[in-house]
Amino acid sequence: MPALEVRDLSKSFPGVKALEGVGFAAYAGEVHTLLGENGAGKSTLLKTVFGVQRPDSGEILVDGKPVSFTEPSDAMAVGIAMVHQELSLVSEVTAIQNLVLGRERRRLGVIDWREARRRATAALERLRFDAPIDVPVSRLSVAQQQLVELARAISTDARIIIMDEPTASLTSAESERLFEVIEDLRSAGTAVIYVSHRLKEVLDLSDRVTALRDGCLVGTKRRSEIASEDDLVQMMVGRELAALGVSGSGAEPGEEGLRVEGVSVPGVVDDVSFAVRRGEVVGLAGMVGAGRTELARAVIGADRRSSGEVYVQGERVRIKRPGDAIAAGIALLTEDRKHQGLALDMTTASNVTLMDPPGRGGLLSRRRQKAVATEALKPLNTKMQVDKPVRTLSGGNQQKVVLARWLRTESNVFIFDEPTRGIDVGAKGEIHAIMRGLADAGKAVLMISSDLPEVLAMSDRVLVMRRGRVVAELDRDEATEESVVRHAAAE
Repeated sequence: MPALEVRDLSKSFPGVKALEGVGFAAYAGEVHTLLGENGAGKSTLLKTVFGVQRPDSGEILVDGKPVSFTEPSDAMAVGIAMVHQELSLVSEVTAIQNLVLGRERRRLGVIDWREARRRATAALERLRFDAPIDVPVSRLSVAQQQLVELARAISTDARIIIMDEPTASLTSAESERLFEVIEDLRSAGTAVIYVSHRLKEVLDLSDRVTALRDGCLVGTKRRSEIASEDDLVQMMVGRELAALGVSGSGAEPGEEGLRVEGVSVPGVVDDVSFAVRRGEVVGLAGMVGAGRTELARAVIGADRRSSGEVYVQGERVRIKRPGDAIAAGIALLTEDRKHQGLALDMTTASNVTLMDPPGRGGLLSRRRQKAVATEALKPLNTKMQVDKPVRTLSGGNQQKVVLARWLRTESNVFIFDEPTRGIDVGAKGEIHAIMRGLADAGKAVLMISSDLPEVLAMSDRVLVMRRGRVVAELDRDEATEESVVRHAAAE
C-alpha cells in the first residue's frame, strides 16, 4: 500500500490549467522524484498534497485512506512535511523559533526554550549547519536559510517528506550531506518525494521517477528502466538537449570591465580584489557562507562596505546605493528573486518594464508595457501571459522575468547570482547561451553559482572564496572540481 497516493488530480488558475488528471504513488522507504520543465505543474501538485492549495477535483490518499486538506497543518497532522522551493521561513525570528514553530513544547504553560534549542540544534547538526541560530533568519544567506528549512522538515519525524528543489542554493558539500540524510530517511521507512532539475541527483537518489509535462502526467519509470540523463530529458521535454555549458568565441578578452579593489564588509568580506575583463565570464565559487553574495551586494551598494573601490571600464565610480550601480552600468541578477528581484503583486509586464522611464502622465501605457515585455521575453523561449501577476508564475519563469528586465538595460557589467537556481534543464542551456552571448558582445560577466559543474562549464576563469576572502584564481585549464573544492574547503 502506498504511503501517499494521488488520483486524477486537477487544478486551474485564471486562464491556466495547471494540472489535469495527474496521479502518482509514493511508497515507504523510497525516493520518488517528480520531473518536469518549469511550468509543468510540479510545485502546484506538491502544494495541493501539502494543503497550501485545494485541488479542483481528484483524490489524495494517505495509507489508503482518503484525506482532505484545507491548510498545511492538516497535512502535518497526518505525517506530511514539506521543504518549499520558495523559502517559507518567518524572517523576523530565529532559526530555533522557526524549527519549532507550531510544535512548541510547554512546561507549566510556558514554552520550554531549552528543549526547543536542543531539538533545533540536533536537527541542524545533521546538516552540519555552522551559522548563528540565535539571530533572525533574515540575516542568514539564502543557502543557510535553505538548510534551516530542511532541518525543520526532518525534525518533525514525518512519514512523508516533500522536498521541492532542496539543493538549489547548496554547494556540493552541503548537497552531499543532505543526500546522506535522505538515505537515512529512506532506510528508516520514510517516503521522500523529491523535485530537482539536476539530473545527476535524480539518477543517484531516485527509486522511481514520475514526469509531468504541461500539467499532465507523462508516466512513471523505475530507476532500473532509466539508463542515462538523456532518458530523463526525453521523459521531461520529449526532445534532446545540448550539453551543459556554452563554449566561448575563442577571442581574447578585452580591457577590464569591472575592477574591485580592497572591498571589505565587517564580518563577511575581507579585503577582496579582482577584475573581470570585457568578453569573459568569471565564475565565483565557494562554500555556503564564504561571502560571495555579500561581496556582490557590497559592489552594487546594497550593503555598506567599510573599505574598497569599484572601477567600471577603468573609471572609478562612487556607489552608495544600488541606483548608483545601475547608473554606472552594473546589473545584478539577485539570488533571491522573490524578495529582492520582483514585485510579486504586479504583472509580468510591469516587472519587466519596472526600470523604464515614465511615459505621458508619469506612467507607461498597459499596451506599451505588454508589447515591450513580450518582446523582451522572446529570447528566453518562454510562454507566459504578461498581464497576469508575476506571483502566479513558476519559480523558473519568475527568474526569466528578472533576467528579461536586466537584458533591456545598457549595462556593461552583469553579475549573475545563482542564475539557474530553480531553472529546468532546457531553460538552463538557454540562460547559459545568453550569458555567453553577453560576454561575446563585450560585456563583463561575473557568475556566482553553487552548482560546481555549471561554474566549470561556463567560466573562462574561476575565483574561489573562503571565509570572506578570495583564496584562489584558476584559469579554465586549472579549474577542476577537485581543485576548486580543495581551495574552498581548506583550513
